[in-house]
Amino acid sequence: MRVVIQRVKKASVEVDNLIVSSIESGLVVLLGIEAEDDSNDIEWLTTKISQLRIFDDQNKVMNNSLIDVNGDVIVISQFTLHASTRKGNRPSYLKASKSNFANKTYKEFLSSIEIKINKKPFSGVFGADMLVKIENDGPVTIFIDSKNKE
Repeated sequence: MRVVIQRVKKASVEVDNLIVSSIESGLVVLLGIEAEDDSNDIEWLTTKISQLRIFDDQNKVMNNSLIDVNGDVIVISQFTLHASTRKGNRPSYLKASKSNFANKTYKEFLSSIEIKINKKPFSGVFGADMLVKIENDGPVTIFIDSKNKE
């Protein structure tokens, strides 16, 4: 399971010219799911994301978590995070999980993050063509792979 986390001042997701999610201060989490991912990956990543100290404290030092600042989160499923560009110029997505498994895992991820931050996360629309608008704050952008745990 891979995520790209962006600290944002505001963000929104549109599908068919309708805003389906919108937040002010918080995180946008782009989530890539592969077939080998399981509840351990979900638990580890949602804990890490909720406790990641990437928000400024009163001294402008990144010392606060999403929980500390009561921030919102939008989680967007993004299979392209598992792109392999090893051969040629057309990315391969063989590592990305099949749609049914990914959708089920995505919903489990949303439930887990809700428990961790004690508020309902916002989301994109699984499988839809989305327009994601992000006002990156900092900018702060972090990549985490649950299989690598760096």
